[in-house]
Amino acid sequence: MNDPKEIMRRVNALAKISEEADRLTRTFTSPAMRQANQLAAGWLRQAGMKVRRDAIGNLIGHYAGENPRSKILLLGSHLDTVRDAGKFDGPLGVVLAIACVENLHRRKIRLPFAIEVVAFADEEGVRYQTAYLGSKAFAGCFDPKDLRRKDAGGISMASAIENFGGDAAKIKSAATDPKQLIGYVEAHIEQGPVLEEKNLALGTVTAIAGQTRAKIIFKGRAGHAGTTPMDLRKDALCAAAELIMAAENLARKTDGLVATVGQIHAGPGAVNVIPGEAHLSLDVRHVKDSTRHAALQRLGQTALKIARKRGLKSHFEIVHEASSVACSTTLSGLLGKAILRRQKKWLQLPSGAGHDAAVMAKICPAAMLFIRCKEGVSHHPSESVKAADVKLALGVMNDFLQMAAEKYRQIHGV
Repeated sequence: MNDPKEIMRRVNALAKISEEADRLTRTFTSPAMRQANQLAAGWLRQAGMKVRRDAIGNLIGHYAGENPRSKILLLGSHLDTVRDAGKFDGPLGVVLAIACVENLHRRKIRLPFAIEVVAFADEEGVRYQTAYLGSKAFAGCFDPKDLRRKDAGGISMASAIENFGGDAAKIKSAATDPKQLIGYVEAHIEQGPVLEEKNLALGTVTAIAGQTRAKIIFKGRAGHAGTTPMDLRKDALCAAAELIMAAENLARKTDGLVATVGQIHAGPGAVNVIPGEAHLSLDVRHVKDSTRHAALQRLGQTALKIARKRGLKSHFEIVHEASSVACSTTLSGLLGKAILRRQKKWLQLPSGAGHDAAVMAKICPAAMLFIRCKEGVSHHPSESVKAADVKLALGVMNDFLQMAAEKYRQIHGV
């Protein structure tokens, strides 16, 4: 399949599958995720792959190599989304990977290694506030303690997996054998403005920034908004606001650091009642883990100082952490050579966004192909990609597979 229109059609078909009627939202183990898996499974079979779903809900297609005992090159991305999402973040990488295998199948070509296309069940971490559940299970680094986490409706992760048709007790069985892997390659929209600013369609990733997610709670005292003097208040939301500004100021003063409060809830939530409790999320990222850790420590201390100053109680909890990851220079080099066949310049850039490649890099070489997106906008309905850029990306991925096969034959004499 070399027609970018068909790739875009498939991305659009996935975008119609949502758990919310008026916007695209597809979270871990939701009915919408089941429907998306079913649709993608049909495409995997059409591309000549044997299809399976593992214990956590990852969808996997296997395209055999020349030898039944061939090692495996992984291609893929994720099918879950954030709330009110764009349609390309994740699904484009899955659909591109399927198209690459479909081209091989149509031409009756087998490579000296097998290919597995993986559509990960959870990368965004929306439902249980911890990302990479799918790739962590696949890579064998899933923490069983996470099964006790509960979503906003009180449903445990273990129950959600069981209801989805998975097997929470057998998550370990989802782990793949690293000895069987050649590497992992993920095509993904850039989610940033650099490629567009450079007037380039494609680039490769040098490193993926480390990420920490924290949950912060301030507990004060609710009171009447009209009768409680300002100097006697214990306003939890004001404490939260103070921490939000501290996070922004620290990030602005620290080169390369980004800090975001994306969720906040104040209770009891009445117009005329002083907030007695505030819950907020904190997302901190940097390509250097030491810088990120220092920032988290400082913000944790700041939260404590704010609480003490205002006579409140505070709780600061890390709910997700991923280390910075360097991408494979070998695999990235092959992608770069493929890019130069179709583009005047090969741009290498870091990724501030997290990706499943960050987890897969723990067990095998990993690389990423970035695809230009309009104005760098992502995690938003206006997320947009040019069909011409998709066509270039498919050509690069096809060339990459050819070059990887030639290199593999040279090294292994097959």
